[in-house]
Amino acid sequence: MVSFKSLLVAVSALTGALARPFDFLDERDDGNATSVLEARQVTGNSEGYHNGYFYSWWSDGGGYAQYRMGEGSHYQVDWRNTGNFVGGKGWNPGTGRQVFKFWALIDRPTNNIRRTINYGGSFSPQGNGYLCVYGWTRGPLVEYYVIESYGSYNPGSQAQHRGTVYTDGDTYDLYMSTRYQQPSIDGVQTFNQYWSIRRNKRTSGSVNMQNHFNAWRSAGMNLGNHYYQILATEGYQSSGSSSIYVQTQ
Repeated sequence: MVSFKSLLVAVSALTGALARPFDFLDERDDGNATSVLEARQVTGNSEGYHNGYFYSWWSDGGGYAQYRMGEGSHYQVDWRNTGNFVGGKGWNPGTGRQVFKFWALIDRPTNNIRRTINYGGSFSPQGNGYLCVYGWTRGPLVEYYVIESYGSYNPGSQAQHRGTVYTDGDTYDLYMSTRYQQPSIDGVQTFNQYWSIRRNKRTSGSVNMQNHFNAWRSAGMNLGNHYYQILATEGYQSSGSSSIYVQTQ
């Protein structure tokens, strides 16, 4: 799902990106995640960069949510009685390969090192919600999900099962579905959705994206040119909260 009448994006006053090895516990326990946030009201959907990470927020305008971006890679979402929303932090463009900075100016993917996304935090939906790696491609237009945890609804229940892949310590079921004339990164379009759904839910761990991309391709689910790729929280007609940190290795 690419949902809130009120939307608050809070941007940290700190401008530095992570300058030391990533430590989920250290970031969680610093006690400053809320106090450092500088709030501003946003009337529409938005995307951009914050502390070296790409962020995206989309809502269909129903219900209430508060989306905050904190130090480093941290973001937080609190929502009540929503329509549909999805938002989080990550990278643009997405990739299955690791990206290194050359001359501190250009991001270039390598050919032999796979992108592993590390994440951790809390995710507490009351009803329908996803914690996932989420992204889009163009040519073809595809919306994709690697679902790490979900609430009351398994999105694979109304999709076509295309196989399985074992990666990162568990089996993921692969699904494909089609959305007809629905919102997308290119306006209202018809497009396919690709899903990898972890059988045993979790709220921290590592995701090897290239393993999922390879499994999708083997199942006839081809991607196009990558747009963004984020560690996202999504909600649909539900309430809940999430507090997430993300990085790659």
